[in-house]
Amino acid sequence: MVAKRKKRQTTPRSKHRASWRGQLRFGLVSFEVQAVNAEIKENAEVHFHLLHAPDHQRIHFAKVCPKHGEVSNDEIVEGYEYTKGKYVEFDKEELDELHTQSERALTLDAFVSADEIDPIYFDGRMYYLVPSGSGSNEPYALLEAAMEHQEKWGIGQVVFSGRQQLALIRPVDGVLTMAMLNYDAEIRKPSEIKHEITRPATNPRQLRLAEQLIANWHEGRFDFSDYKDRYRQKVKEAIEAKKKGVPISAPEEEQPEVINLMDALKQSVEEAGSRRRGHRSRRHHHGRTAARKRAS
Repeated sequence: MVAKRKKRQTTPRSKHRASWRGQLRFGLVSFEVQAVNAEIKENAEVHFHLLHAPDHQRIHFAKVCPKHGEVSNDEIVEGYEYTKGKYVEFDKEELDELHTQSERALTLDAFVSADEIDPIYFDGRMYYLVPSGSGSNEPYALLEAAMEHQEKWGIGQVVFSGRQQLALIRPVDGVLTMAMLNYDAEIRKPSEIKHEITRPATNPRQLRLAEQLIANWHEGRFDFSDYKDRYRQKVKEAIEAKKKGVPISAPEEEQPEVINLMDALKQSVEEAGSRRRGHRSRRHHHGRTAARKRAS
């Protein structure tokens, strides 16, 4: 009798390409996750290639040694210049071996309130963390729920893109997200810049108008989808025009009238008030329309 071979259990993976895979640890609890880039690259920018203008051929960049010409990747090592023209060399394996297994995991060792993290420390890279494997679902859900209930964010370190980096983990709509942070030593302090700023005494009337302007522009609920990348859309339209041989020209723009600070504040407050009244009127109209539809 031939024993049936057990089917090998495969780890389900996200349908999105993972930027990193590893363990997430908090206390003695650990589970596998993968990081998926939150940015939709194709919606972020229009990519251009460099071309040789005379013959329109694409430019290629080669890795060249000044003594031996173009070299292959297996002949390249990394070097740190400790004095002019003098290097200590490392291959990739040597640098990788400096990271311990515990450092490769995303280890949370502190939980903080949201207002404890100054946005200046965010470096702009954002990821969704997805549980990797059925055994990760329970601890993942537990950590997300606990952080949500406690209204806390987690801080930890992880080896990411070949170096140890600082990361912030927070729950968003039932999903754990990972934001990469700069270390404190990497951020220039305001005190280094403050001496370059001349700060005159604030006029009380101007201050009241500025505060009123801010109050008028304050939105009850901010919606990111209200903002669009208009330049990207213009670039795409220019590309389509070029494909059809249609010449493009810079859009005309009305130059703002130069007025003094007080008049500019007064006019801005008046315009903001008009805009706010318009928003209220539209919301009232939409509300009445929706009510009539429900009644019918």
